[in-house]
Amino acid sequence: MKIARLGELGREIPVVIAADSSGTEQSYDARPLTDTIDGAFLANGGVAALRTALENGTLPILENAAELRIGTPLARPNSVVCIGMNYAAHAAESGAQPPAIPVVFLKPNNTVAGPFDDSPIPPAAAKYDWEVELGIVIGQEVSYLSSTEEAASAVAGYVVANDLSEREYQLPGEAGQWTKGKSLPKSTPLGPWFVPADEVDPKNMSLKSWVNGELRQDSNTSDLIFDVPTIIHHLSQYMVLEPGDVVLTGTPAGVALSGRFPFIQDGDVVEAEIEGLGRQRQTFFRADTGAK
Repeated sequence: MKIARLGELGREIPVVIAADSSGTEQSYDARPLTDTIDGAFLANGGVAALRTALENGTLPILENAAELRIGTPLARPNSVVCIGMNYAAHAAESGAQPPAIPVVFLKPNNTVAGPFDDSPIPPAAAKYDWEVELGIVIGQEVSYLSSTEEAASAVAGYVVANDLSEREYQLPGEAGQWTKGKSLPKSTPLGPWFVPADEVDPKNMSLKSWVNGELRQDSNTSDLIFDVPTIIHHLSQYMVLEPGDVVLTGTPAGVALSGRFPFIQDGDVVEAEIEGLGRQRQTFFRADTGAK
């Protein structure tokens, strides 16, 4: 089962994508159950309700689904929490030692964008970079969890993310400026859908990225330094995670920061894919000064 939102920005229709009785994949209109896919829906058993409605045949097929824009698979999260340098090879190519505890930073929730929306390069940016990441969708409020087992039960599902980063804004300076480098407009494409947690093995998923059709990143979540339950448990000691929040788990080696590839240029096409979670694609353009 894949959970998505289709339609123009701000008017997306919640859908469930699943095979029908003949094995043909269909997009089912979820509006009989909810107006949108958000934290409140997830916290109130939304995933289970969608699955039951599918089994009972109570969701109509959305006939024009193939013609609609693919939006973010859930409405804007309250928080986008990120884990940095969570693959040893990426830490090495960044000039850092693998961390002993998770490196945590936040992205503004207004950076979230659709998986196929055109993506702006900031007007003054010279080192705009891609980062394919496994995203965790939080399904219930958690704080001060006592175990990683509790943490695992808080996950509603998983999603593809691209943590776009302007390295010149992020890294120079005595203390670094990660917030500046990670907060740019449309710098967190999510989707094309999210898959419920009980249908995913987050410990063994291939993740890849391409620039203009050339492979850049090729790794597996088995190489994560901190796995999903460890991340959620750790975060819960420092913040409240709410339903609908998204946690990005870090990116593997193969980014432009490595020095092996050029940074993103006007007209480039970047694709990011995670096994079972789909592929997203952005075409980049240089934003004008004063653009919103």
